[in-house]
Amino acid sequence: MINFEQLARKYDTPLYIYDAEKIMDNYQRFYKAFDVKDLKIHYACKALSNISILKLFKNMGSGLDCVSIQEVRLGLKAGFRPEDIMYTPNNVSEEEFEHAINFGVKINVDNLQMLEYLGMNHPALPLCIRINPHLMAGGNSKISVGHIDSKFGISIHQLPLVNRIVKRLNIPVEGLHVHSGSDILDPDIFIKAAELMFTAAREFEDLTYIDFGSGFKVQYKENGLYTDIEKFGKIFSERFNAFCEEIGKDLTLRFEPGKYMVSEAGYFLAKVNVIKQTTACTFLGIDTGFNHLIRPMFYDAYHKIENISNPTGDKKIYTVVGYICETDTFASDRIINEVRKNDLLVFRNAGAYCFSMSSNYNSRYRPAEVLVYQGEDYLIRKREEFSDLLHNQVIVNLDLMAEPETVLELKDLEVKNK
Repeated sequence: MINFEQLARKYDTPLYIYDAEKIMDNYQRFYKAFDVKDLKIHYACKALSNISILKLFKNMGSGLDCVSIQEVRLGLKAGFRPEDIMYTPNNVSEEEFEHAINFGVKINVDNLQMLEYLGMNHPALPLCIRINPHLMAGGNSKISVGHIDSKFGISIHQLPLVNRIVKRLNIPVEGLHVHSGSDILDPDIFIKAAELMFTAAREFEDLTYIDFGSGFKVQYKENGLYTDIEKFGKIFSERFNAFCEEIGKDLTLRFEPGKYMVSEAGYFLAKVNVIKQTTACTFLGIDTGFNHLIRPMFYDAYHKIENISNPTGDKKIYTVVGYICETDTFASDRIINEVRKNDLLVFRNAGAYCFSMSSNYNSRYRPAEVLVYQGEDYLIRKREEFSDLLHNQVIVNLDLMAEPETVLELKDLEVKNK
């Protein structure tokens, strides 16, 4: 049991807290849900990329799914072998691909232009190809990435052209990749994508794996819907094994869960600064904003909010808002135990896409992060200070009250700097 009040006293608020044992349980549960000859999990580190979290996954035997060269470098720093890192970027430059190739990581290509470039400049380099299945899936339009208008992947209808490029340049295609979206509840979406991938897979004789991304729905509310991973694993394993038998070849089944692994393992603590009664509602003004947790504003995401300072207080209706100079409403008309000034609120499901999407907007400091394991707490990221805001800034002393000639010189300087 995590003692939130004790951690708040020790590390102050706002504060991110992660339960290492919950992450480990999620990993093992996911792994055991599938009954295939070879299963490989690549943790999607964009969900939460703290290097201590990456080390935890590495020690469990996970691979890593990276979408930027910076995530690749973090993975290598955490101790992952290059061959256990899949680099799956979108709309990046040839230079960034070159960096990834030099690091020796696995390359996933999602456009024809880059497929041709890599085939011509790196002959015999094994590649994975990301396919857009043209399936609408996901809990929100912003996290649905496999539909016909999506910027991700090569259209399933362009497979004939893919085959021509592959054969002409003798590209060894070692894997196929598909990812339709996030917060997917219906296993049928994965089965439909699988059938498309199985058809495509027959075209590539060097194929060793098929990667089905992720997008499994986690439970945000009591009695809320979520992906039954055991049921899904049984259904999907049977179909995958049948396909391997059909083609007479054992392929590796890959997934890239991120949110599933860390969402429920994360908590976000905030302190109540102000209780403001208006003609419309009662606002709880807390010591954080969308600079620390943007999901409710960005995705209309739901986070359960509890008053841990007064857990048995009478239930009341509140609208929880932040301290940012924008509308940053975390929850409207939420029923919470009676809240007093300085009470501590805990946001649940704060492990995925929370700290990783934080910023210094309004020149606010980003919070500390703490990892809890076997009853012990470990600081894994210090709270930012004023010096962090100035880090990398270059201070130029300019006299804004200068004569017009000096102003002209300043304009010239701006042109030169462009």
